[in-house]
Amino acid sequence: MLQRLNIMIDVAAALEYLHLGYSTPIVHCDLKPSNILLDEDMVGHVADFGIAKLVSDGISLTQTMTMATIGYMAPEYGSEGIVSTRGDVYSYGILLMETFTRNKPIDDMFIGEMSLKRLVEESFSLSILEVIDSNLRSNENDYAAMETCLFATMGLALHCCADLPEQRIDIKNVLARLNKIKLKYLHDQQSG
Repeated sequence: MLQRLNIMIDVAAALEYLHLGYSTPIVHCDLKPSNILLDEDMVGHVADFGIAKLVSDGISLTQTMTMATIGYMAPEYGSEGIVSTRGDVYSYGILLMETFTRNKPIDDMFIGEMSLKRLVEESFSLSILEVIDSNLRSNENDYAAMETCLFATMGLALHCCADLPEQRIDIKNVLARLNKIKLKYLHDQQSG
């Protein structure tokens, strides 16, 4: 659980650097599992900037050709070719869901109206543990701490994947919230 959370914090930190670390934001445009590399210490690194774009002053850019990966791209990118930092946040949210559910957004189970995002949304009314990777459940000693952490993490992922870009949280706040989730998880584990 903690290892996956740390990797996703690494990815969020890399995106924060791309979006805010330069005078001109860099949009990755193709964030997906195969573009996250892990080093020998299991630190996550964002790779493959082949279709990355520079966007001036955070303004959206319209591209005529969409080359991002189906399932991870933001709706506005797939339908209108609009590139923005909020599109990367959408992809990050999908990646966050996949990391903890072990379901890919293009799995055969997702047909018609059913999607990874919808599966996670529906799990909130039942139990978040129903959709979480069974390996996480079997390796966890403190179910209460895990469930609290997963509920907060999946809630954040859904916030990243809001349909409208202006409703999505920015990556700086994603990183801050993930760090708070991690601290609470560690605290709850020690207290439990």
